[in-house]
Amino acid sequence: MKESLKNEQIVLAEVRLVGPNGEQLGLMSSDKALEIAQEQDLDLVLIAPEAKPPVCKVMDYGKYRFDELKRLKDQRKNQKVVKVKEMRLGMVINDHDLEFKAKQVCKFLADGNKVKVNILMKGRIQVRPQLGVEIMNKFAQLCASAGVVEKQPEINGRNIFMFLAPISKK
Repeated sequence: MKESLKNEQIVLAEVRLVGPNGEQLGLMSSDKALEIAQEQDLDLVLIAPEAKPPVCKVMDYGKYRFDELKRLKDQRKNQKVVKVKEMRLGMVINDHDLEFKAKQVCKFLADGNKVKVNILMKGRIQVRPQLGVEIMNKFAQLCASAGVVEKQPEINGRNIFMFLAPISKK
């Protein structure tokens, strides 16, 4: 959290002052605004330095800072971190192996993670990348119950990859 300027740190010719209850107190020098804040045993805090003229508010800075930190902590607590798991397939893969890997990917998707499915083409198989795309499409059909294709299979040099995302529960 960025520290705001407060009390004697504010050295501006003219500021717009807002009272502790949100009422507009008008334009005045920063010295006069500081006097008003000290009369009420509160702090003068610069809340909008980019405004013309800058805006200061009379408030209890300690309470303001505490509330701000609490709000930021609640935001972090409520956000969901989506991890990207990776599954590598081969160009020559047996149906049972494909089904086994699809079952693993379905578990990842059920946990709310995204999955990057990757095939590395080696040797002579590089001549027929369409086989890899067919394997990817078959794999996506096996995982259709748990996730959707977020990015279609794409050939990038020796790699073929696609992204699967979990089905949203809205």
